[in-house]
Amino acid sequence: MSSDRHPSHAAAIAIALLVTFLWSSSWILIRWGLDDEALRPITFAALRYGLAALLLVGWVLARRPHRDALAQLDRSLLARVVVLGVVFYALTQGAQFVAIDNQPAATTSLVLAWTPLLVAGLATRSLKESPSGRQLIGAVLVAIGAWLYFAGNLGATTIGMAAALVGLGAGAAGALLGRHVNRPADVSPVIITALSMAVGAAILVTVGLVAEGLPDVSIRAWLIIAWLAVINTALAFTWWNLSLRRLSAVESAGINNTMLIQIAALAWIFLDEQPGTPELGGILLVSIGVFLTQTTILKPSRSPRYAP
Repeated sequence: MSSDRHPSHAAAIAIALLVTFLWSSSWILIRWGLDDEALRPITFAALRYGLAALLLVGWVLARRPHRDALAQLDRSLLARVVVLGVVFYALTQGAQFVAIDNQPAATTSLVLAWTPLLVAGLATRSLKESPSGRQLIGAVLVAIGAWLYFAGNLGATTIGMAAALVGLGAGAAGALLGRHVNRPADVSPVIITALSMAVGAAILVTVGLVAEGLPDVSIRAWLIIAWLAVINTALAFTWWNLSLRRLSAVESAGINNTMLIQIAALAWIFLDEQPGTPELGGILLVSIGVFLTQTTILKPSRSPRYAP
């Protein structure tokens, strides 16, 4: 599920925009699955990432170079991959599904939009570097935008906000850990993604069965799960990696940051989550602030900021 071809610059931008749209549409599909099909959040996440992991692992095992590289993984790297699976898939994605189940999608999206700002702060602290003026301006805009949004009728709930904050912390930790794990140039990111996703999916399946029992999944629900797993996860991650071969850090960060606005617009159209003027202003300010911070510190990642 990888390609050796480098797309043109225009094609890379188009691919990246398509991927962010697919990731943004995931929030609508997840809400439909949770509300209309009565899927439980952890079980839903387990089915989505479990199916995607099976596809990715099957792809790795089907290619001899990947099989050889898999056999040569050292134990320390394998241990870090396991931790990445626990943090980035089991904790982050599980928490996001719970948050979406308990409050408006745009509200959860705004909380998770702080992920790159939190990662930037942690990275700056660990590197003992002072923030730049651009970073400080971005942080102020994020704070003002968040205040504007949360001052309105955002429909937040205690469980939803708690889950979103868990997803925020785990997502930031997963982003830092993901960079560390993906650093070796001789290990394909497809292998890392397949293994870490398989670990996280296994945990989600176990927790889902214990906490929520055996699911009763309709045909329509299976169609939603299959689309999320095949198109919005396995294929979208592959396309995102392909676009990063051409796009700069500023370009990829800017395109990724459009998800906050896309999710709000899609939630307005399909979920009737209509934001008021203060909320719209808050979303715009947070988008600009996160962009300023992200493009200053963060390098393009092989994983999105947040992609339920």
